[in-house]
Amino acid sequence: MIRPRKLRQMLAPANGARKTVLILVFGLATFVCGIAISFKDRIPNLLDAVSSQIDQLLGLVVDAESLDWSRHLLGGGLLLLGFYLLIQGVRSGLRHVFETVNPDTGGRLARIYRRRLQLAQGYKIVVLGGGTGLSTLLRGLKQQTSNITAVVTVTDDGGSSGKLIQEKGIIPPGDIRNCLVALADAEKSMTDLFQYRFSSDSGNLSGHSMGNLLIAALSDQARGDFERAIELASDVLAIRGRVVPSTLSHVTLRALMEDGTEVTGETKVAGTSKRIRRIFLCPEDSKPYQAAIEAILEADLICVGPGSVFTSVIPNLLVPGIAEALEKSPAHKVYICNVMTQRGESDSFSASEHVSAVLANIDRKIFDYVMVNTAQPSQAATEKYRDAGQVWVDADIERIKAMGYIPLPGDYMSETDLVRHDPMKLSARIIRLLEKR
Repeated sequence: MIRPRKLRQMLAPANGARKTVLILVFGLATFVCGIAISFKDRIPNLLDAVSSQIDQLLGLVVDAESLDWSRHLLGGGLLLLGFYLLIQGVRSGLRHVFETVNPDTGGRLARIYRRRLQLAQGYKIVVLGGGTGLSTLLRGLKQQTSNITAVVTVTDDGGSSGKLIQEKGIIPPGDIRNCLVALADAEKSMTDLFQYRFSSDSGNLSGHSMGNLLIAALSDQARGDFERAIELASDVLAIRGRVVPSTLSHVTLRALMEDGTEVTGETKVAGTSKRIRRIFLCPEDSKPYQAAIEAILEADLICVGPGSVFTSVIPNLLVPGIAEALEKSPAHKVYICNVMTQRGESDSFSASEHVSAVLANIDRKIFDYVMVNTAQPSQAATEKYRDAGQVWVDADIERIKAMGYIPLPGDYMSETDLVRHDPMKLSARIIRLLEKR
């Protein structure tokens, strides 16, 4: 037997057309009734006249005995031909309209329409994190569903974001920009523009990302409404899903090191050479973004990470209400462990030590599965990363099991100039986990 959820998925692409079909049927029925009422005396006479003319024409080619069935055969043929021509006319008209509006469809309207319907009816997936790890995952997930909510860390205080915090007083836009671009369905020239960074000899613009400046400009246009600025940027990039901050409060990271000293600010925490014991969010009473809470409670699956464990992953979880919502959510909850360690933050960490770092800061069980990469980089890449103070994250699966979590081992790695997660491998494994539900 087909399970109810599977049946809903099979019928999902037709859900959005129900209203349109009902309106068309009701409109046609109303039109027919109007004709019947207004022309009830003339229609029979008109039909009789047409039928008589057709009978005379048929009489020229068939005998009287064959006239009756010939009339029915001709009538059926004309009905089918008329219906076919009507459909072709509607299709031609719609194609002309859509290709005029969007010339890039290239005659693939039906396939594009069906694909977008399927994505719109896909699983509800929430991802929490920041940095390049989160944007990498989003590039794969947007091929599976449009129901994506990226909950982004807002503690970045370096580079272009740091300058805009000081000069404009806005929420740091850097990680949000990366996620918007990752989910974008816009032209490559537009995403390239968002990611363009001014060179060091550009005066006051040196180091700024064009996307950060555009988000800041949109915030000004919206009279300081940062939420509205993100919505406008999302429209410009035609993103699949949505990107939201974990909080709209201005927050700062504070780290307690193992030697008892404290470091304040994400940039300084990421650049420290000391081992981190605990991470704190200042102020501790920041308010969570309500849309993020709602998305977590309604999700089918939630991904925590990948990303820098102390500066990208944990900060979201420290916002009051986020961890509580994760614990309460009935969704599958997966922690995606990094492929490589990060110098000064997770030196020599194994997969289980990444999990332990999260547990040391969050006193709740906020995920059930741990996705661990088991593929190892090439010797050349290993030596290159070792020179930079980074090593492959050891997949100590048995230790993860002993901690009470379900490991999801596999080859999730992509190796080019950099060693990182492969977005398509990650998203495919996530969807398989959902389909088994």
